Amino acid sequence: MAASRSLEEWLAHQSQLHPQTIDLGLTRLEQVLERLQWRQPAAPVVTVAGTNGKGSVTAYCAAILNAAGYRVGTFTSPHLRDYRERIRVHERCATAEELVLAFERIEAARTKGNEISLTFFEYNALAAFLIFAAAELDVWVLEVGMGGRLDAVNVIDPSVAVVVSIGLDHQEYLGTTLEAIALEKAGVFRKGRPAVVGAREPPPVLVDIAASMGAWPKRLGMEFDYERAATAWGYRGSRWDFPALPPPALRGETQFANAATAIAALEELELPVPLSAAAVARGLESARLVGRFQLIAAGAVQPDWILDVAHNPDAARVLARNLRDLPGHGRSLAVCGILADKDAAGIAAELRDCFDAWWLASTEGARGTSAAVLAERIGGELSAPIAIADDVAAACAAALAAAAPRDRIVVFGSFHTVGPALEWLESRGLLPTPAHPEYT
Repeated sequence: MAASRSLEEWLAHQSQLHPQTIDLGLTRLEQVLERLQWRQPAAPVVTVAGTNGKGSVTAYCAAILNAAGYRVGTFTSPHLRDYRERIRVHERCATAEELVLAFERIEAARTKGNEISLTFFEYNALAAFLIFAAAELDVWVLEVGMGGRLDAVNVIDPSVAVVVSIGLDHQEYLGTTLEAIALEKAGVFRKGRPAVVGAREPPPVLVDIAASMGAWPKRLGMEFDYERAATAWGYRGSRWDFPALPPPALRGETQFANAATAIAALEELELPVPLSAAAVARGLESARLVGRFQLIAAGAVQPDWILDVAHNPDAARVLARNLRDLPGHGRSLAVCGILADKDAAGIAAELRDCFDAWWLASTEGARGTSAAVLAERIGGELSAPIAIADDVAAACAAALAAAAPRDRIVVFGSFHTVGPALEWLESRGLLPTPAHPEYT
């Protein structure tokens, strides 16, 4: 019976349930939620969409709210190492027991009468909603999985919606132009609610749609902005003026814009106790996000490691800038694995001048690709030597064997690359602390 399934058995069941891995739309979720007698959450909700940066903005929002004493539910995807990473209940991952209980309720509802088929991600989102409601949290922070208008997260009406950036990714689902993709992401905006835009030059259609639907556009560089200084930075918004904030904990120049975008969203929430500058500062300093330009400094006798899930040309461009801003003392070596449906040539073109050698890794799953095929796709973009490996662990081992102590090894291209790299690094004792969050 369904009630006896373990978490692993439930996940295997969900992965085989729907004929398509990705099938955007809200109808199936709305039908299941109606059977569950679902009501929109009373707690404020922040929804975060964007081609790149949405994970960082989500992390800053949660960290700042936690620092202020609020109990926060955070929904993100995909996970790096453990499914439970996707649903966080006030600074801890959802437990297996919470997930199984939610899955049992969802399964009972979807099979009551005419059976409703759900994708793996739809099951995931529904479980997050049920777990957050049961935990009676103060604020929900929801990261969109893909697009916005038809993403499962968009079945929830946000108090404030964010679109961090617009870039070319998932074109087979969202459209082949920036304008078409902007239209999909603008679907998270709501009439009479703030619509935060975290790019200085977004496609005009994004702001036009927000205004036409009666949302309140709040744009980086206009309604809110930030200013850098030598050792601090300042935020200015519609209500808040924080002239001396500590640098964000996450590395890279783009993180100042991401942090400012998160503050701009939180500024619009109606909370019982307003967020203070001190809470904002503590949250910025405490934010953690594995696999986003994550530096693992190994000391003088081992090369450093940098992990980044960059999986589209825009993200690769940011990674290249971050590498230039953090120059190494020796060579830079790439361990790269990219899914079959990504613009591998575009990613390689952005990073062609950053590395002295490349190790290409095969990636697993329905969307994975072999290292040999990846070499064919990106070889013309590169002049540095290329080697291929059966998997990420083998690529990491080969790169480490070739590295000198002052070199650095950069692992990038996908969550499906960084996750296995973290497993391998931990198995070798190369992580200073466990890379995974608490699961209990």
